[in-house]
Amino acid sequence: MDIIKAIEHEQIKNKIPELNVGSTVKVHVRVKEGNRERIQVFEGIIIKVQGGGVNQTFTVRRVAYGVGVEKTFLVHSPNVEKVEVVRVGKARRAKLFYLRDREGKAAKTKELVGARIETKEITLKEDAKMEDEPETAVTETVDTVSEEVTEKVEEVTPVEKKEE
Repeated sequence: MDIIKAIEHEQIKNKIPELNVGSTVKVHVRVKEGNRERIQVFEGIIIKVQGGGVNQTFTVRRVAYGVGVEKTFLVHSPNVEKVEVVRVGKARRAKLFYLRDREGKAAKTKELVGARIETKEITLKEDAKMEDEPETAVTETVDTVSEEVTEKVEEVTPVEKKEE
């Protein structure tokens, strides 16, 4: 493995969210102000996903106070805390730049019918086991005791009404 790939492998996250164009997402971003750090949420529609590996980016668009705002985030950035999918959108294109010219409800994408909001994550690398551990580890065997549970069912006879 050459040096560049080794450095890139250290930088990529273990699990990344599945990002689809047209979906509405909440991106939790770390913002540093002076000596304090907080998390700010940016909610909008993903209009493009590009690149691959460490350089993969996605652009989120939202309209704030009548002004369109677009932010591009690195998927593997340590500043991106997490990405939540709010709505699964239906898109027939790879890039939704036509949403820039739209206003109001026309600036939204249709919701994918029957789609469940799931936090699907793509696993890029597994957590490596400690290679320094000796392979001759002591294994313990535990005897499992199975208990049978018997239910006691009592039959109840209906009480007859007394005729007066």
